[in-house]
Amino acid sequence: MRILLLGGTEFVGRAVADEALGRGWEVTAFHRGRHAAPPGVATLLGDRTAEGGLAALDRGEWDVVVDTWSGAPSAVRDAGRLLAGRATSYAYVSSRSVYAYPPPAGLTEDGPLVDASPDDGGEVEYAQAKRGGELAALEAFGERALLLRAGLILGPGENIGRLPWWLGRIARGGDVLAPGPRELGLQYIDARDLAAWTLDAAVKGLGGPYNLVSPPGHTTMGELLETCVRVTGSDAELRWTDPETILAAGIEPWMELPVWLPPGEVHDGMHGGDVSKALAAGLRCRPVGETVADTWTWLRTLGGTAPQRPDRPTLGLDPEKEAKVLRGENPNAGGA
Repeated sequence: MRILLLGGTEFVGRAVADEALGRGWEVTAFHRGRHAAPPGVATLLGDRTAEGGLAALDRGEWDVVVDTWSGAPSAVRDAGRLLAGRATSYAYVSSRSVYAYPPPAGLTEDGPLVDASPDDGGEVEYAQAKRGGELAALEAFGERALLLRAGLILGPGENIGRLPWWLGRIARGGDVLAPGPRELGLQYIDARDLAAWTLDAAVKGLGGPYNLVSPPGHTTMGELLETCVRVTGSDAELRWTDPETILAAGIEPWMELPVWLPPGEVHDGMHGGDVSKALAAGLRCRPVGETVADTWTWLRTLGGTAPQRPDRPTLGLDPEKEAKVLRGENPNAGGA
């Protein structure tokens, strides 16, 4: 199989490249040259946002194209049009953010979607960018377009700062603010499982949208953080704190405490998606212990500091703010 990655040098794209190489596929990555492609990957350089930036793709044929783009949909449109006659299928890594907000628990791929256009070329909100990218892929490839509506993505190579932040914080030890309840269910996908399913789906010739995330309750907040303690060998003491206390302290879920959302409508929409279609099509999700342990091993090869995407905000809770909450103080008191 011949695969073209639009990207392929970081996180999800890198996971797809590694999976394809492991299968003995012929892998080509089209990217801007900011990061090295994995050994064994042929490189085509170009900037899809620049005038003439797709010139390196003017020739060549592939069995599958995998596109991880999350910017203006017009970039997906232009690449799709250029490749439509020279590639068998086009897998676009989209997001469950394309559903109208807030999505109800149990939402299938037939749920209502945000309004978007494949022709948007400027600054676009994330949900509209991903939906516009889907429309662009469908415009160019029709039934040959595979739309991967991923949820929360974790695993080695993560450059967003969610699981790496928790591992780093817990590795430092001491009392750790652990957002409860412990049994709060989480739904996510390891980037490597996403990659494996994507290539399997391409071989099968699948198309259309798939919610690509683990079954609801694949792990819990408690299991995730306790696994972080175990794999780091830390002396950290998880101080489980109820959501009301955390919210009253002005701590922002998801951003200051990555992964965590308090129980309620937003949590249920994020961590309760229906994935029966992907499971029926062969999706398999590794246990959380493997994801956490492998991410920690990867982080240690980097000296404990994960890469950070420049287009995403830095996540995590300020140590002083955490300490005040653990002492029972309100960080917002006195105008702080």
